[in-house]
Amino acid sequence: MLTDKHVYSVLIVSGVSEGTEIIVNLLPKSEFAPIISASNAGEAKRLLISQTFDIIIINTPLSDEFGSELALDIAENTYSGVVLMVKAELFDEVSCIVEQQGIFTVVKPISRQMVYQAIKLLIAVREKIRKTEEKNVTLKSKMEAIRIINHAKWVLIEKQNLNEATAHRYIEKQAMDQRISKREVAENILKKYNIK
Repeated sequence: MLTDKHVYSVLIVSGVSEGTEIIVNLLPKSEFAPIISASNAGEAKRLLISQTFDIIIINTPLSDEFGSELALDIAENTYSGVVLMVKAELFDEVSCIVEQQGIFTVVKPISRQMVYQAIKLLIAVREKIRKTEEKNVTLKSKMEAIRIINHAKWVLIEKQNLNEATAHRYIEKQAMDQRISKREVAENILKKYNIK
């Protein structure tokens, strides 16, 4: 089954304009847009205040810092996927520092295929995380609804001298009769008795 393909926003941070140009040319426009560039860490941080990006590619070294500090800051404070490009002689040292934060490190010089594979792998991981986060939000919402419904049941037990089963049936019946959720019924009960 084919689904609509998501288009991912990209921030490229590179102190060398040729490096930015090479990376831009590696990314298919049908999958990556907009592609915005920053020439140093300070400029990237300013962009990140007002914009979010799905993917951030950092071509080290930068003019105002190496780039791993920026990558760590982004990984800690955003949901963006981060790719850090480093020279071969620094790969082991840098990847050891950043990999625990979920930052992908790739060796320069890099082929088109290698960049594309690294980004596709990053996208796969980010999508898995996004789906897990969506499930967590749904689960939290359901748990909150259960908490509110249980609170309302105990209010009915206390205020109307009902047993738990009767209070539960009352909330279910009101939800069906009024065509609203049990949570809404519970919230109305709590409002009626002025309970927060």
